[in-house]
Amino acid sequence: MPILGIIASGITGNLSVPITVDYLVVAGGGGGGQFSNGGGGGAGGLRSTVTATGGGGSLESALSLGTKITYTVTVGAGGAINTNGNDSVFSTITSIGGGKGEKSGGFGGGAGNGGSGGGAEYNSSLKGLGTANQGYNGGTSNALSGVYGAGGGGGAGQVGQNGTTAVGGNGGNGVAVSITGSSVTYAGGGGGSTDFGTPGSGGSGGGGTGTSGGTTGTSGTANTGGGSGSDRNTNGLSGGSGVVILRYVDTQTITIGAGLTGTESSPSGGYKRATITAGTGNVSWT
Repeated sequence: MPILGIIASGITGNLSVPITVDYLVVAGGGGGGQFSNGGGGGAGGLRSTVTATGGGGSLESALSLGTKITYTVTVGAGGAINTNGNDSVFSTITSIGGGKGEKSGGFGGGAGNGGSGGGAEYNSSLKGLGTANQGYNGGTSNALSGVYGAGGGGGAGQVGQNGTTAVGGNGGNGVAVSITGSSVTYAGGGGGSTDFGTPGSGGSGGGGTGTSGGTTGTSGTANTGGGSGSDRNTNGLSGGSGVVILRYVDTQTITIGAGLTGTESSPSGGYKRATITAGTGNVSWT
């Protein structure tokens, strides 16, 4: 080959090539409020370019990226009891961690704002607020006497339900997304609790159940961004961790860098998908 041809070939091999990447970025869910009348945790914020996005917003646009360039990914952890969830990030896209449920007994100071807002404690209107195009508000409580029910955490697809006497509010439902090729629901809110009666159930998409009396609530489901139900104790429950899923043409191969846990799928329907379930690091394509 002539020298000029060899040089041109080498330069071409090092150039970045345009690539279009669809994404689902779900943040970590919020922890529920402590004690038996605490509010449910809000779901992690959900941003998506496929099927639907969070908060009733318009579907987002795929990113125009390049091969041989590194892009940051962070998968947000779920929040512990009385703690907001952590943000998830892909490149320029950030989903906000779910808001904490309000701690009961007059110690709450309000539920946390987040991707979706946390639920208020019993007899409280201090619900957490969701983030536009990511999730919805948490529920309040209208229990005025007797046995109290706290509000449910907001979900990516629905407001958390209000608590009533002897009934905790259900967590708001999440959003179904088909980026993997199958429909999967993410980012449901956690259920509110009640002293005695019926605890709030978790919203579809990994939301945890609240507590009633001596029962124990449940955590949000890992890698869904589901909010936690509230719990009588100070430890044990947490919001579900988030997830980042990327879809791109099947002629490309992703490199998932150190610090991240993830896998790349086999080609299907003209695409590959990378599912990243934990950590912080970089990805790139070749």
